[in-house]
Amino acid sequence: MFKPLKIPPKFKVKFPAKFHLNIPANFKKINLKKISFRNRYWQAQDYHFSDYLHTFSYQLKVDVNKSFRKELYRKLIHLSSLWIPLLIYFAPEKLSLSVFSIIFFGNCILEYGNFKKWRWARNIFGRIFSKTLRSKESARGHFQFSGAVYVMAAAIICTMCFDKIIAVISMTVMLISDTCSALFGKAYGTRQIYPHKSLEGTTAFFVSALLINMLFHKLEPFSYDSVIACILATLVEVYEDKTKVDDNLAIPLAVGLTLTFLN
Repeated sequence: MFKPLKIPPKFKVKFPAKFHLNIPANFKKINLKKISFRNRYWQAQDYHFSDYLHTFSYQLKVDVNKSFRKELYRKLIHLSSLWIPLLIYFAPEKLSLSVFSIIFFGNCILEYGNFKKWRWARNIFGRIFSKTLRSKESARGHFQFSGAVYVMAAAIICTMCFDKIIAVISMTVMLISDTCSALFGKAYGTRQIYPHKSLEGTTAFFVSALLINMLFHKLEPFSYDSVIACILATLVEVYEDKTKVDDNLAIPLAVGLTLTFLN
């Protein structure tokens, strides 16, 4: 037998004193007794969901707040770009460069149009990037490209300048290791080693970069040059504000140049 739960006050719905519904005259009469805005089943579901969320976050010791959820959404979009190294590896070079160039120039025009407040550009830009921009990025008073443009620029440069396998490794490290760094830093970062950089997030970046290079061992032998490339990529990610280069571009260039010249 289902027993109603005692719902916390935050789940109770308060309606204004005057609550009117505009119902057409020809609309069939509805038995309002069968309809309840505070349905017992959904009350139970909301209560259990909240309870499970707090239990899950407590067990993982993760602070599930608005900031972390927004960063998670950003990095899921970031990871969706893993089609880039796949295209570099499986498609002909001319096809890859054509696709990357079209997206790159399209992004440039879209972001410039959004800055100039062109109506069509603002509508499209808002639907695609509104939830992925950080507050400091959306509050800029001058025009500056977002990370998406630098990702496509890195894809073009890596495809043109590096060997196919090195280009794939460089882009994969940037996409996955940067994601690991941001999420681990948000969730577990307590030891700050540099402004906005934590020891936990930096360690996650370096370890994930090493694992990625190990996974490509059969295609690109893992040796001391791979370790050096991971160290340089980690330093570039930490000191992004010093290099004045977006990490979406600096990380793959650091990995690609190191593997190319040391090989």
